[in-house]
Amino acid sequence: MKFFTKLVALLLVSAPLWAQNTNRGLVSGSVLDEKNVPFPFVNVLLLKAKDSTLAKGMTSDADGKFAFESIEAGRYLTLVSMVGYQKVYSPVFTVANSEVKLSPVKLTTSVELLDEVRVVAQKPFIEQQIDRTVVNVENSIVSAGATALEVLERAPGVVVDQQNDALKLRGKDGVLVQIDGKRSFLSQTELMNLLRNTPSDNIEKIELITNPSAKYDAAGNSGIINIVFKKNKNYGTNGNFTVGGGYMPDGSVGRGNASLALNHRQGKINIFGNGSVYSGGHVNTNDIYRTIPFEGEVTIFDQNNKRRSNYQNYSIRTGMDYSLTDKTTLGVLASAFFNDWSQPEGINNSRILDGDFNLIRSFLTQSTNGQKTNNVTTNLNVKHKFDDKGKELTFDADYVHYGGQSFNNLNTTYFKPDGTLDGSPDLVRNDMPSTINIGVVKLDYVQKLGKGKFETGLKSSYVKSDNDLTFEVKQDVWVIDPTRTNRFKYTENINAVYVNYGGKLSEKTTYQLGFRAEHTHSIGNSVTLNDVRDRNYLNLFPSVFLSQQLDSSNVLNFSYSRRIDRPDYQSLNPFEFYLDPYTFERGNPNLRPQYTHALQVTHVYKSFINTSISYSRINDLIAREVPRQIPSENKTFVTTENLDTQDNVNLTVSLPIPIAKWWTLQANLTGSYNRYKTFYGDALYDVNQLNYNIYASNQFKMKNNWSAELSGWYNSPSVYGFFVSNPQGMINLGLQKSVWEKKGTFRLNVSDIFWMNKFSGRAQFQDIDLRVRSTWPSRQIRLTFTYNFGNQNVKGARQRNTGADDLQQRVKSN
Repeated sequence: MKFFTKLVALLLVSAPLWAQNTNRGLVSGSVLDEKNVPFPFVNVLLLKAKDSTLAKGMTSDADGKFAFESIEAGRYLTLVSMVGYQKVYSPVFTVANSEVKLSPVKLTTSVELLDEVRVVAQKPFIEQQIDRTVVNVENSIVSAGATALEVLERAPGVVVDQQNDALKLRGKDGVLVQIDGKRSFLSQTELMNLLRNTPSDNIEKIELITNPSAKYDAAGNSGIINIVFKKNKNYGTNGNFTVGGGYMPDGSVGRGNASLALNHRQGKINIFGNGSVYSGGHVNTNDIYRTIPFEGEVTIFDQNNKRRSNYQNYSIRTGMDYSLTDKTTLGVLASAFFNDWSQPEGINNSRILDGDFNLIRSFLTQSTNGQKTNNVTTNLNVKHKFDDKGKELTFDADYVHYGGQSFNNLNTTYFKPDGTLDGSPDLVRNDMPSTINIGVVKLDYVQKLGKGKFETGLKSSYVKSDNDLTFEVKQDVWVIDPTRTNRFKYTENINAVYVNYGGKLSEKTTYQLGFRAEHTHSIGNSVTLNDVRDRNYLNLFPSVFLSQQLDSSNVLNFSYSRRIDRPDYQSLNPFEFYLDPYTFERGNPNLRPQYTHALQVTHVYKSFINTSISYSRINDLIAREVPRQIPSENKTFVTTENLDTQDNVNLTVSLPIPIAKWWTLQANLTGSYNRYKTFYGDALYDVNQLNYNIYASNQFKMKNNWSAELSGWYNSPSVYGFFVSNPQGMINLGLQKSVWEKKGTFRLNVSDIFWMNKFSGRAQFQDIDLRVRSTWPSRQIRLTFTYNFGNQNVKGARQRNTGADDLQQRVKSN
């Protein structure tokens, strides 16, 4: 129809000249970003040279290329533009009856110099790219003075489960978390502690990659969250420091933080580093109500637990890049963090009732807990570029040491219904030192091959962990309890190889095919129980990616991948961790890996609106916090088990809405359907639920360097394994003022104004009826100040992936 319309118009309007203008040409070119990487979906306008009127317009394709076909002879120029980047006009050129190939257009960030003050176009808080969602943390007012975990709560599709210390992406567990492209070798529990103690002021952005290619490790069934720390630009020396403090209206201790970052680049060398300290305390409460049926009778436990915690975190990251030649770069990285967490006061009040709600007995458990952890990670990286056509070789070697020392002291006093003492108190204590050492080597190679790009690589990792739990009971003296004392050793070797090949099937269709093979050999040895589990298996992981540019405004992407998630190291450990004499957590040496088939279709409209729908089937789902009971002893415990299947369907819509020049709204909607199916005892457990997540962020620009932000999110009721949770939400408000020629910034913000971010849920099936309600200090008032000094054009360190990218999240500490 478009062709017909153009033809009629030409016949009617230009019939006398038509025969003389049969000479038509082709104008082609490409767009690159600041790193010389192809820039997709950029606006390209073809203008007539005589009056700069529009002749034709389009956007660059997924490879950053553009082509104007059947252009009438004449003189033209092009205009290339993108929000946040400087416009680029080409020189005037002449079109005849042949192809005009323009030089690649390189876009740079939009910058104006006003009396030596740099004004840079601000990126939106949430930025939608073709293969990932980017949360630009450094641009958010309400994120200032917060923690990395609190920022993740505001990311679209991300759910922070405070009750179970878990991250979920698109309604699924199994998120793989990276820091600057590499993992920190921590389990989910330990990673959550690290994120709680990492100031957001050190973070530049967070990338959400929902369906990674075969180049990435096969772990992480719901995708990858990559946390990128701040870097700087060009030559010289610069840095910044941040100080802040927070107050929690619930009466908690509060928090304070400080950080310093430095970067120096001169000649062939770039040295960088940053350090931070974070200190604070808070109060957590848990209300637990459960019923235990046994031989026709029912016992009810009504418990309230209140814990006051103190914590200190110290972290340091440093590294160097050195250009050996124009084509070879050597880099070293070292990072370390030290956590000191203590719980000097834990009070657990419990009442035991019969089926008629008559009090049978009560008890008070006083607990003192503590944990000191340290993590040191080192990386050596060598990158060699053979030519300027993308042929390069990268080598990484990593070594990680993790050390932990935790203790738990419990003192339980029993009371009769009339309040008098009932027997002697129970005094127990445990101590658990743990060490984990990890070594990784990785080699990646990429080059152009035929009309596409070929990638391949090898990786080998070795893990050795040792956990030694000593459990003692107080009689006349402290005596070791052999039934609850255990030493658990674990070794694991994973060797992997992958190949990727991608190219173009046509001008509008691109593809990438990947294949990864991983061989795993693991040995879990419960020394005390003399129980050895030796596993040896090979897995294959294919991946397929297709991208179709439907027209100048619409792009459709399709992806498929198979993935694996292996159990946490400590989840395999069979020993028990007690909250009180009737409530504990138990490991499971019989855990198997879980496997995921994931499909995703994404539609991108003008790089503006991103809509994706995905489906995944997980077999042998590793489910945390599965409740179990020992009815004869009135004991309830939680453990990690394999459920048969989980089916997940997810719909995500993300769009920025420019309401006015001074007001921008970013909205994200995620809908998810989950179905869990397994056998619990002899009965079929089959449960499903539709839930959704809404996120909105309003950015306001005001006069005199003032700006503000109002944001919030809401999670509908959801089902996770055996638990059904009630709604959660949060509303945040922030205010910002730039001073001293924008080198200094004050930020004041209030998070969770109405204190809606609380957890409550219920697990109810067969003999299980367990209700939990938890609160933590999510409502906070924070004030931070940041000052940038030195040459603000210093180019920062290379951002690169290392070999440590699939193991750290499986280190679990209690």
